[in-house]
Amino acid sequence: MKPSLFLFLTVAITMLWTGCKPSEEPTHQPTPYQMPSPLFFPTVTNIPSDNPMTEEGVALGKMLFFDSLLLSTEIKSLRDIPSSSLLSTEIKSLRDTPSSSLLSTEIKSLRDTSNSSLSCSSCHHPEHSFEYGPEASPDFLGTHHAMLPLINLAWNTNGFGWNGSVATLEDMVYAAYTDPTEINADTAEVVKRLQQSDTYPALFEKAFNTKTITFILVEKAIAQYVRSLVFCNSKFDHYLRGETQLSQDELNGYMLFITEEGADCFHCHGSAGSPLFTTNLFYNNGLDAQSTDSHDRSSVTGDPHDRGAYRAPSLRNITKSAPYMHDGRFKTLDEVLEFYNSGVQNSPYISPLMHHVNDGGVLLTPSEVADLKAFLETLTEED
Repeated sequence: MKPSLFLFLTVAITMLWTGCKPSEEPTHQPTPYQMPSPLFFPTVTNIPSDNPMTEEGVALGKMLFFDSLLLSTEIKSLRDIPSSSLLSTEIKSLRDTPSSSLLSTEIKSLRDTSNSSLSCSSCHHPEHSFEYGPEASPDFLGTHHAMLPLINLAWNTNGFGWNGSVATLEDMVYAAYTDPTEINADTAEVVKRLQQSDTYPALFEKAFNTKTITFILVEKAIAQYVRSLVFCNSKFDHYLRGETQLSQDELNGYMLFITEEGADCFHCHGSAGSPLFTTNLFYNNGLDAQSTDSHDRSSVTGDPHDRGAYRAPSLRNITKSAPYMHDGRFKTLDEVLEFYNSGVQNSPYISPLMHHVNDGGVLLTPSEVADLKAFLETLTEED
C-alpha cells in the first residue's frame, strides 16, 4: 500500500472513531455564583478550588439544608407547630425541672438511630441567625458547645467551631451529620434516600454534572449554601454607606466600642474597618478562673496557653443569636454586658487583650452600658 494511501486511511479511520465516541464534555455548565463584596469586608474567602460556587450548587445546598425528605414525620409535625419550635409541650415543662437533658423525646430518638432523620434546619433556624434559639445551651442540645451563627462564614479562613477544630465548611457538614451529639446520621443512608428520590439526581447533575450522588457532593452543596449566607444590611452598614445616620446614643456606644478607655471591644470584634465584627481568632476572655472544658482551643493546638480560649463570635445579628458564650451561659445581651463590665475573672491564661481584668471589667456607667447596647443593636438586620 502506498504511504499516502495508508496515511489517508489512518486519518479517516481515526476521525470516524473519534466522531463516534460519546462526548466527554459536561452536558451542563453550572452558572457561576456572584458572591457580594460588602463594603470593607475582607477580599480573601475560603472558597476552595474544587468547590467553586454556582447558582445550581447553592440552590441544591439550600434544598438539602431545609429538605423535609430527610426529616421524619415526627420532626415535620413539630415544625408545623405555629411557634415554629421543635420543642414538644412536654419538654417545655421540663425546663423548670432539674432534668439532665432538655431535649424532646422525639429529637433524642431520631439522633440515637443509625439513620437519623434530623437535618441542618432542624436546629439552625434563620430567624435566630441560623442558631436554634435562646434556650439552646449545650445541656439542652446535648452537644459539646452552644451553636455559632452560620453567617458570613465565607470570610473565615481560620477553622470552624468554637475551638477551630474543623478545617473547612465541607468538613463541618460531614462532622455535623456524623457526630453522635449532632445529626448522627448514616451517610450511606442519606445518599441512598437522595439517590432514590425523583428530584435529586437531576439537581446533582445540574450542579455537579453527575447523577451519581455521593456524600462528598452533599458536603459541597451544603457548604456552598452556607457560604452564600451573607449579612451586610444592618443599620450600621447603611450608616457606613452614608444611607442613614446613627442616633447620638448609638454613636456614643460606637465610640465606647472602639476605644480601650471605653468598652474595649474592637481588639477581638473588629470595627468599621473590619465589619465582620470578629477577628475569627481565639481568646480566653475571663469567663472562669479555671477552665475544665476538654474541648477548648488548647484541645486543638496542644498549647496550654490556649486553656479556656474560644473563637470570638461575630457580633452581627447579636440580638438574634442568644444564648451567648461557648457554653450558652448568658441568655440575654444584658447579661453579657454585665459580665464584661464587672464579672471578668483573672487566670494565668487570660488574653493579654483583656486590658481591664485587674478591675474585673471595663466599669462603664449605666448610661454608657445603655449606649453600648444601643450600638450593638445596630448590627442586627431586621429584614
